Amino acid sequence: MKIGLYFGTFNPIHIGHMAIANYMVEFTGIRQLWFIVSPQNPFKEEKSLLKDYHRLEMVNLAIEGDDRFRASGIEFKLPRPSYTINTLVYLHDAHPDHEFYLLMGSDNLKHFHKWKNADLILENNHILVYPRPGEQPQPAAPPHPHIHIVEAPLMEISASFIRQAIADGKNVSYFIPPKVWEYLQEMNFYRNL
Repeated sequence: MKIGLYFGTFNPIHIGHMAIANYMVEFTGIRQLWFIVSPQNPFKEEKSLLKDYHRLEMVNLAIEGDDRFRASGIEFKLPRPSYTINTLVYLHDAHPDHEFYLLMGSDNLKHFHKWKNADLILENNHILVYPRPGEQPQPAAPPHPHIHIVEAPLMEISASFIRQAIADGKNVSYFIPPKVWEYLQEMNFYRNL
């Protein structure tokens, strides 16, 4: 089975994530998409990052009842900082019958060569590259048969915008799946940044 892997901190998950995930399942040939909730991105600071279980719970709330999607906390069990190659090796061992497709924003593609074991990732997996604001997706030079540029909708919403808006007392309920918004309100998350 072709499985899309959507890595992220999902701090919080929002409608931009959901729109991209929906597009990938409906228009690229992958059968299912797994949201891989990352405990720590080696390239990002951790100061405003909610606890792992809260972010995993928000993903579960966002995808509830939709069997095209799955939430995974697999990286919580792996060594930190979390590196994509470690997660992929684990997933290939656990699911040898699946073919994995990484979702990647065009902003990440230009830095992909800096990732740990980037060549090995590319050799054993496909990458679906979706557009990000202000970035032109550039295929690898020379083009690689495992990199696929996807004409997904351009999403200009970001989790940092949402966190700041909540801290500023703004109602951004339409930017977040309803059950996730309820959870954020109940837990008083992001009110003090």
